[in-house]
Amino acid sequence: MRICLLVLVFSIPICLAAQTEQDSTSVDKRYLEDQFYAGITYNFMLSLPDDVSQRNFSYGLQSGFIKDIPLNADRNIGLGLGLGLGLNTYYTNIRAIDIGDDIQYQLPLEDLDVKRSKIETHLVEMPFEFRWRNSNASEYNFWRIYAGLKLSYVINARSKFVADLNDESFKGSFNNTDVRKLQYGITFNFGYHNFNMHVYYGLTGLLNDGVTINDEEFKIKPLRIGFIFYIL
Repeated sequence: MRICLLVLVFSIPICLAAQTEQDSTSVDKRYLEDQFYAGITYNFMLSLPDDVSQRNFSYGLQSGFIKDIPLNADRNIGLGLGLGLGLNTYYTNIRAIDIGDDIQYQLPLEDLDVKRSKIETHLVEMPFEFRWRNSNASEYNFWRIYAGLKLSYVINARSKFVADLNDESFKGSFNNTDVRKLQYGITFNFGYHNFNMHVYYGLTGLLNDGVTINDEEFKIKPLRIGFIFYIL
């Protein structure tokens, strides 16, 4: 899925450039806007416990289809209801350990040279947007503001830890059942033509309630900021 998302993310700007060259003589008065999307984000982690910090490059990818539903005759106000896929990574300085039916979270020993420690999630996403834009049937360069909610279901989540100890490499990876299956948050997309900012603020934590580290509740609230690209 990661390869498919990468292809979509980097191919959509090319499609957008081609879209602007369409023949303006064929005008569809019942046009629809922005029905395919792809995006890339930097993933911030909020509400982390003491001594837990973010590190490395935590990134996210998203792509999918969103049905445009105009609400007025000018077709510049509408709704969007979509379905897509997402991939998100969260890098920290902690170590997750799978012990039977239990997962424990620890700060690594000082003599461990931590190379990478992450939680990676693969999601099915359903965005719902209220949409405003100043477009028309023949103009492809326009301002847009899309705000709404995104509901996500985690189909797979993994924890991975890579470190060096006494000149030896240590690796560990397992399915992480502590990741919350059903997640949702607020979205806000705004921009002009090809350049659109995307913001997602999670209303649910990344992990299930009751997960702890050093006897303190381990919360991760995702905040994702990046770019999103649209085509018809």
